[in-house]
Amino acid sequence: MSRIVTSGEIMLRLTPPDHIRLGAANTLNMYYGGSEANTAISLSVLGNDVCYVTKLPANPLGDAALGTLARYQVDTGYIVRGGERLGTYYLETGASLRPSFVVYDRKNSAIATADPDEFDYEGALKGADLLHVTGITAVLSDNAYQITKNLVDTAWENQIPVSIDLNYRAKLWTDGVAEKQKRMQYLVEHAAICFGNPLDLMKSCGYDDGHDYLSMPYREVVSADAMGAAVKAYGFRYLLTSLRQNLSASKNILSAAVSDGFGLYTGASYEIDQIIDRVGSGDAMVAGFLHSLFAGRSMEESLEFAIAAAAIKHTIPGDFNTASEDEILALMATGGRGLVSR
Repeated sequence: MSRIVTSGEIMLRLTPPDHIRLGAANTLNMYYGGSEANTAISLSVLGNDVCYVTKLPANPLGDAALGTLARYQVDTGYIVRGGERLGTYYLETGASLRPSFVVYDRKNSAIATADPDEFDYEGALKGADLLHVTGITAVLSDNAYQITKNLVDTAWENQIPVSIDLNYRAKLWTDGVAEKQKRMQYLVEHAAICFGNPLDLMKSCGYDDGHDYLSMPYREVVSADAMGAAVKAYGFRYLLTSLRQNLSASKNILSAAVSDGFGLYTGASYEIDQIIDRVGSGDAMVAGFLHSLFAGRSMEESLEFAIAAAAIKHTIPGDFNTASEDEILALMATGGRGLVSR
């Protein structure tokens, strides 16, 4: 069993039921989620020893978020309590031609304003096989970046490999772009595994290999040459990107590709006819790939497991992928035909 540490902001998510518009809703369904927490819970469900580092307010919402993590056997012993509030986001779930959209309400959240000296980085990373961070927390605030950097530096000092999900979010990049790119560049340079592609690297880190990825067709952004060049530029072990065709808000075709600098492997495609909840599917892919690698599977096998994990997440309400390893392997074996398990 692998020990994996991750850190970030777990938020309260409020979603109108039954695809109701946010402005017309009288009730909201409550969930908890956030990229790193989603990854942590999925990794734990898959059987890993997972530690989550964050700060939560000392109030009932903070208690509920803490209890949610503990319910899935995530180690919460290095979570600090205090701060003003739990970050919140509102999700209006789209359908057919109407896309989903998100409204964030996370200013002055507990983790965004946390003192970096409050955390026991050495304790959290003791015995860890991997540290996983994301580009969301790294650009959330100066304090959140310093917490992330301290974890990465501590991991490096203890020869613990780092993975990073670039997770570029345009709403977090409306100001201070040059400084944020400098910070992301530092984190990415310390990562062995990166989830993203050359376009994400260009936006997040200012990556420049002479190509204008903003104006390129996406198939060229994720080509073997482009992905391989990025792997070599940063010294990644793996660079993994999702491949998604958005036929509508309710129907997608999902796949992914991974490069080790020597070749590009593209995995199976899953046609998802009815999306119940797309949020967290990228985190399910991250967790699936990391879990499968630590289980001893090859790069190609790990990618196939990751795609299946992400595909099945689309059928599960909320941010977390609670599918077990057996369920994911069964999906891979049936090709997604939705057979009844008896």
